[in-house]
Amino acid sequence: MSTDPLHPLDDPDHPVLTMSQAAELLGVQAAFLRSLDSGGVLSPHRSPGGHRRYSRAQLRIAARVRVLLDDGHPLSSAQVIVQLQDDLADAVADADAARQELRDHDSRSA
Repeated sequence: MSTDPLHPLDDPDHPVLTMSQAAELLGVQAAFLRSLDSGGVLSPHRSPGGHRRYSRAQLRIAARVRVLLDDGHPLSSAQVIVQLQDDLADAVADADAARQELRDHDSRSA
């Protein structure tokens, strides 16, 4: 394995896992992953042979959706909840960065 930080295996978005590997890691049936694909929740990469390949980032999304489904949410609601959680996390990060930039500006002006 390469120690290069840009190695594809270091990239959480690089599709390296087969459907069976992804299903095993998540503790689900392959049908669950197919339903996420057909429902538009995940868009796995396709190998030249047409086989689905999943990234670690996609598995994190699938795991979050699974928890919501287990809690009784329908797939469409789970998809919206995950997207809103991600949007909120992005907004919080942007606000934190803006606050830091303002503090830096204030300290330079003082």
